[in-house]
Amino acid sequence: MKPIVIAIDGHSSTGKSTVAKQLAKALEYKYVDTGAMYRAVTLYSMRHNWIEEGNVDMAHIINSLPSIDINFEYNPEEGTNDVILNGENVEQEIRAMKVSEHVSSIAKIDEVRNKLVQIQKKLGDQKGIVMDGRDIGSVVFPEAELKIFMTASAEIRAKRRYSELKDKGEDISFEDVLENVEHRDQIDSNRKNSPLIQSEDAIKIDNSNLSQQEQFDKILSLAKQKINQN
Repeated sequence: MKPIVIAIDGHSSTGKSTVAKQLAKALEYKYVDTGAMYRAVTLYSMRHNWIEEGNVDMAHIINSLPSIDINFEYNPEEGTNDVILNGENVEQEIRAMKVSEHVSSIAKIDEVRNKLVQIQKKLGDQKGIVMDGRDIGSVVFPEAELKIFMTASAEIRAKRRYSELKDKGEDISFEDVLENVEHRDQIDSNRKNSPLIQSEDAIKIDNSNLSQQEQFDKILSLAKQKINQN
């Protein structure tokens, strides 16, 4: 059976990365978390003080792109791929709320998206890959054999994100997390370059009332069907 490309798009905090990792492991495919790539650029920009009090220094960020190297390194303890920014493992740091607050502002910069999309396309040249993000099925891999679009209510997504952050020891309120989720939805869905949309041929999965296992079983079944048809 020939390997396929599986594109998983959807709103923030819908568990895209979790199910994509599970799927890649089950199918023995490569996994790429594209959202982590945008988080890495955001972190780099924050470290250089190009994002302050909601203001984004686009000129410096764009000019710095040739100096930003993003790779993935397999983590045997977690069984996942960690994000490597210019040789440094930043997997934990990019997941912090302070990065989440600014990532959508960075992701809407055309030059940033163009650079990262080029990297993503190359990663999928050999197929046998599961990639999640906002525009994988619509822009990065419009010919993907399987496209999934994941969603859930903003409140449920905020509750999930809030629990994750509290487990990591972050001092944050639920109201702040909900505001962040809704703000990211607004930016992601309305940006001019590669907005968050559901491709016509994508299968929509609302996981508001699905457990992680139920969601995984459903998507794995869809993947196996496509692979068998390929």
